[in-house]
Amino acid sequence: MNLVIDIGNTRAKLAFFDQGKIVSYSAFENLSINDIDNFAAHTKAVNCILTSVKEVDKSISEYLKYHYKTLFLSHRTLLPVKNLYESPETLGKDRIAAAVAASEMFPGSDALIIDAGTAITYDLLLGGRTYLGGAISPGLNLRFRALHAFTGKLPLITDISPAPLTGVNTADSIRSGVINGAICEMEGIIGLYQAKYPDIKVILTGGNHYFFDKQLKIKTFAAPNLVLEGLNIILEYNLAKDTL
Repeated sequence: MNLVIDIGNTRAKLAFFDQGKIVSYSAFENLSINDIDNFAAHTKAVNCILTSVKEVDKSISEYLKYHYKTLFLSHRTLLPVKNLYESPETLGKDRIAAAVAASEMFPGSDALIIDAGTAITYDLLLGGRTYLGGAISPGLNLRFRALHAFTGKLPLITDISPAPLTGVNTADSIRSGVINGAICEMEGIIGLYQAKYPDIKVILTGGNHYFFDKQLKIKTFAAPNLVLEGLNIILEYNLAKDTL
């Protein structure tokens, strides 16, 4: 059994995997040792992988090293896919983990992975084995917050739901621009990739993937736990290579 920890911009996600399947999951806004301890109380996990978009508290790192055989994901970690990103040290670990999961989800296929979270990331995997890179765009909440923060009078909007094409008040005008703009962006980028790779699989993940999955007119595959699954695959790969 493996403990997988993904510390993102807004939440830390924890999952236990048994034989490649999630058997327990929880999320925390501010992860603490007590959170990990309580989450792990009734399990027998011996292996752990951790990735984070920010500096991890040293006490958490020490706790994990003491209690588990722990892999701290970095750009030097062995991967089951080839990474052609020019600056692997700057590549978000969640992005490469999602690509690894996509390689197992659709072996041998081209895949576009869209992670709709704090940022919206687009990542290209060719032939199920070669990661090239992609794009980073502001997520829905970032767009709302930017309009509020960098203008004099625009209110902060938080409503993520289908928006009218023509807003007849300021709130709906903001929602129209942000929501419909993001949908058009996503459909446009998918279209560009489909023109270049006709059989490409489009995978949606991230906190807002449910919303986009319902709004897009293009066939996609929803995979809410793609990053966690990829991290577990990377952990198993390194255990098999005896690198821990």
